[in-house]
Amino acid sequence: MNTHPLVPFLLLLSSFITITRTLASPGRWDLLQANIGVSAMHMQLLHNDRVVIFDRTDFGQSNLSLPNGQCRNDPTEQALTTDCTAHSVEYDIISNTFRPLTVLTDTWCSSGTVAPDGSLIQTGGFNDGERAVRVFKPCLDSTCDWAENQTALVVRRWYATNHILPDGSAVIIGGRRQFNYEFYPKTTATLSIFPFHFLSDTKDPSENNLYPFVHLSIDGNLFVFSNNRSVLLDYKKNRIVRTYPPITGGDPRNYPSSGSSVLLPLKPPYTEAEVLVCGGAPFDSYAQAKSAGTFISALTTCGRLKITDTSPSWSMETMPTPRVMGDMLLLPTGKHVLIINGASSGTAGWELAQDPAYVPVMYRLDATVGSRFELQTSGTTPRLYHSSAILLRDGRVLVGGSNPHIYYNFSNVQYPTDLSLEAFSPEYLNTVNSNLRPRIVTVSPIELSYGKQFSLQFSVGLVDTTGVSVSMVPPSFCTHSFSMNQRLLILQSSKVITSADGTNEVSMVAPPSSVLAPPGYYMVFVVNRGIPSEGIWAHIQ
Repeated sequence: MNTHPLVPFLLLLSSFITITRTLASPGRWDLLQANIGVSAMHMQLLHNDRVVIFDRTDFGQSNLSLPNGQCRNDPTEQALTTDCTAHSVEYDIISNTFRPLTVLTDTWCSSGTVAPDGSLIQTGGFNDGERAVRVFKPCLDSTCDWAENQTALVVRRWYATNHILPDGSAVIIGGRRQFNYEFYPKTTATLSIFPFHFLSDTKDPSENNLYPFVHLSIDGNLFVFSNNRSVLLDYKKNRIVRTYPPITGGDPRNYPSSGSSVLLPLKPPYTEAEVLVCGGAPFDSYAQAKSAGTFISALTTCGRLKITDTSPSWSMETMPTPRVMGDMLLLPTGKHVLIINGASSGTAGWELAQDPAYVPVMYRLDATVGSRFELQTSGTTPRLYHSSAILLRDGRVLVGGSNPHIYYNFSNVQYPTDLSLEAFSPEYLNTVNSNLRPRIVTVSPIELSYGKQFSLQFSVGLVDTTGVSVSMVPPSFCTHSFSMNQRLLILQSSKVITSADGTNEVSMVAPPSSVLAPPGYYMVFVVNRGIPSEGIWAHIQ
């Protein structure tokens, strides 16, 4: 059989690219804004490529004034009853600009989801905000702002976790001294709260059951991890259908011990689901830091649990460095989890951590056990308590926040309040990979239907017709080391077809049901030999 004369050249080029990628610096940091006026305690990307960021109203004054001389007058506010500064901003990714927003009630340690229409549904908080629901409907100009209902929830929700459900509603689980869950929006069947005794069973003296990790499994039930234990909850019938073994070692992973967790990418035929939990702090870390000023080394372990197995057990791995208060993000390759932010000792809480974890870690899903972790380029800004990180449509990771103090404090402290925004660019964005990076030419946004085929056209310098995949990722709500509603689906796709003009087309089947992909907006990426395109927005309902 004759070999095409270009084949040896292409094989050599492919080898060169692979070697170059191996030698390239693993990731890059860029400062986007030195001061946005508020500290990014909570972040949510919306489908207009803008990020809603907010902290809390009882910090006192922020570093950004409300527009047009406006002030917020709140006689119940514990810091300033009259406050003319903003505690929320909208950050425009494309123009790298921001503007103040007006949040009316206290959003301290609250939670959120994005509704099917793309609106941010933000719930709970502290003081006058503990039962509030806030809605932010994105717009293309600068007129949209927060709308609030101060009594929309049945009980206070402070340190709770939200998750979008297959019908597009949100479940709000737990919160401080709340061993129950409720739904929003309300129906005649969901006007009250539903008891969830698992949360009281996992409460310890340090309250390591706050901000539980919640993932929607492929059977429509909710995987809930609290402290060091996990269950599968049938939220419709209000009953636990499975109890999993405690994580190996028994150390707590939820706030204030604050590890993090992701549901690993779901792949066709969507019959398996696996959860990854990383980092955290030993059982007595919070008490030691608070009472004695002793900062115990954070945990170094990660645990993987295949929650769909008939007899699941934890598989444990060791990170290169200890980490508490780290954020975990699924990257669009479908093969990488980024672990970023946090500290190496101590715990979450006011001035209760030391030794910032400057160096992100990449977890490579397909690598062999013992070689899955890769240290990335070190940052220089401490990202401790109340920091956050989210995936952007261009593949970068937006990083902000860090305020380990009760109020804003910029001087005479070891770790000042941080108001900056940075971007971490994973290695796939290195310019050496430009020839492999697809560019989707299909116009965004696109409308998808469950179980229906659709196609994307893209251009690329060097295409691997059998090595192209397509992933879809919803924008997640990040706070306190957990990204709520985070999931990634690899779509069933065909071999790439290249037309005479060089345009490539790949056909996929949309997720078969809203159990796998709850309704709403997703970022869709074409991945060519491990290098993702910039995503486009897709809406499915």
